[in-house]
Amino acid sequence: MGDIIDNPHLREQRFVFSSRHDAGRQLGAFLKTLPAIQNPLVLAIPAGGVPVGREVAGVLGAPLSLAIVRKIRIPGTTESGFGAVTWDGQVLINEDLRSALGLRAPDVELAIAETRKNVSERVARFTGTRLAPEPAGKTVILVDDGLASGFTMLAAIQSLRLKSPARIIAAVPTASAASAKLVSRHVDLLVCLNIRSGRVFAVADAYAEWYDLDDREVLEELAGAR
Repeated sequence: MGDIIDNPHLREQRFVFSSRHDAGRQLGAFLKTLPAIQNPLVLAIPAGGVPVGREVAGVLGAPLSLAIVRKIRIPGTTESGFGAVTWDGQVLINEDLRSALGLRAPDVELAIAETRKNVSERVARFTGTRLAPEPAGKTVILVDDGLASGFTMLAAIQSLRLKSPARIIAAVPTASAASAKLVSRHVDLLVCLNIRSGRVFAVADAYAEWYDLDDREVLEELAGAR
């Protein structure tokens, strides 16, 4: 289990960041106060993690690439998921939730197939023919705009482990206390500025400005990082 490092002054606070860019700048500055991170590579999870990751990479002087992960949607919903598919086709299922929902095997397989197709399309759209930096031997910093359940981050970690990085650091501006504890078990270090406890948690509550990024904005962020 990795350590959890947070900012005690921001615990249990809401609306502590003006925007994702502000959160990324603060997160990057916080990471710079830690012992030197050797050979860093920042991997941002689209869409919301991209502006955060862009700022972190800028502060650290590290290359920026993507860890494209999509939730496997619960049939009949648009937001909730019972698993995730990663950029290399790996699947992680929340078996407890799948069982509680009573999802049948054909429904699960269909949802996985649809998500894999979506991930492949996003990989092509966001990366094109560009070769992603090789994670082997690097300190990979996985960045998102926050952790609610933490399951998307867990799926990214599972795939990344197969690439033999030297270390994995999960770095997010905000997280629920439960998700921070869960994710920390699977990384070398979890860095989160704003950890909140309580039964109700929303990533958006850490931000004064919050909206969903579209694909055009993700591409603009990536272009601005080069």
